[in-house]
Amino acid sequence: MNRSKFTTLGCRLNAYETEAMKTLAESKNLDDIAVVNTCAVTAEAVRKSKREIRKLYREDENRKIIVTGCAAQINPKEFSNMKEVASIIGNTEKIKAETWENLSVNKNKPHKNKKILVDDIMAVNNNDNNNIINGFGTRSRAYVQIQNGCDHRCTFCIIPYGRGNSRSIPKETIVKQIKRLVTNGFKEVVLTGVDLTSWGADLEKNPKLGILVTQILNEIPDLLRLRISSIDSIEVDEVLMEAIANEKRLMPHFHLSLQSGDNMILKRMKRRHLRDHAISFCEAVKKARPEVTFGADIIAGFPTETDEMFKNSLKLIKECNLTWLHIFPYSARVGTPAAKMPQVTGNIVRERARELRELGRSQVSRYLNSQVGLNHKILMENETSGRTEQFAEVKFKVPQKSSTITAAKIIGFENNYLIA
Repeated sequence: MNRSKFTTLGCRLNAYETEAMKTLAESKNLDDIAVVNTCAVTAEAVRKSKREIRKLYREDENRKIIVTGCAAQINPKEFSNMKEVASIIGNTEKIKAETWENLSVNKNKPHKNKKILVDDIMAVNNNDNNNIINGFGTRSRAYVQIQNGCDHRCTFCIIPYGRGNSRSIPKETIVKQIKRLVTNGFKEVVLTGVDLTSWGADLEKNPKLGILVTQILNEIPDLLRLRISSIDSIEVDEVLMEAIANEKRLMPHFHLSLQSGDNMILKRMKRRHLRDHAISFCEAVKKARPEVTFGADIIAGFPTETDEMFKNSLKLIKECNLTWLHIFPYSARVGTPAAKMPQVTGNIVRERARELRELGRSQVSRYLNSQVGLNHKILMENETSGRTEQFAEVKFKVPQKSSTITAAKIIGFENNYLIA
């Protein structure tokens, strides 16, 4: 009996890499392990990773627990000190076949014989992607890694120390994987990475993301839907803007890395855009694709943020007509410049995060209400629910065929989803 369990915390790139690890573990007959793919974006994410490790150990003390991901990459010794952990592997090592071969050979070692296999992520200068995975549980949506790492050093962000510098996967490899997924029945592909708009900067002739998107759509006509997981609006190139405007198979939902709506805070974050850039981008996309929706990452309580600065973030949500928000209460990460700045009191941070989330819920309700009576094409994730092109969740009164695109009329909404 296969007792293996894989847990993913954090981003979609982690989810993609978990699927690759499942494939590698199965190929080496590792059927009695628990793998925790950790996240380090906040201190709370690290705490959640540790809680998951302890829970898995309580469930089965004889199952070997392997810890990987950004938190493990950044501070492997912290996890090696946990009695529950058998092995720690780095972000580069976790998608290498030889790593899993080694774990298979040594799988009978007791928990006390911990092994740390974590190399210097900053020394990695390529992005080998030999793990062409075939699926993600259903035949509806698949995630494809196109890039890893980040060359930018935002003052709040620890992730470059977990992912390294930006490395792009060549277009030919990406197209090959997407073709395989489409052949296997997937209707939608989501491009993932750490800093997607930096794709191509390290490749010959420095192609931009817009070139990749256009070539994917041109070379794979059977791909029905293409999605971009997250973008930095200031780095969107002209070709990508043309694709957003004209390519109907490129889905009209864009998650923006905004972080704040105040110019001074954006500068202190060392972001590359100002609030007017974000507003102009959203207005331009909305003009080209009126049906578009936007999501965004917003940090509450960044060091030195005053009440007036915070209000500018609230205003930006309305000015950009943001709908799907990821709100992060600021969390000081040791080793980042922001951790040394004057901090905002914890209860104020939490209150600002609550206010942002409340506004976000209001924005979602307003959007969902506006869709009642309209027709949508919905990608079915199972027999009773799916997603619109704008990524709104839809639940059906009558079961539909899973992994198909169904045309339906929206008859209402409830909580955070539409009813069809």
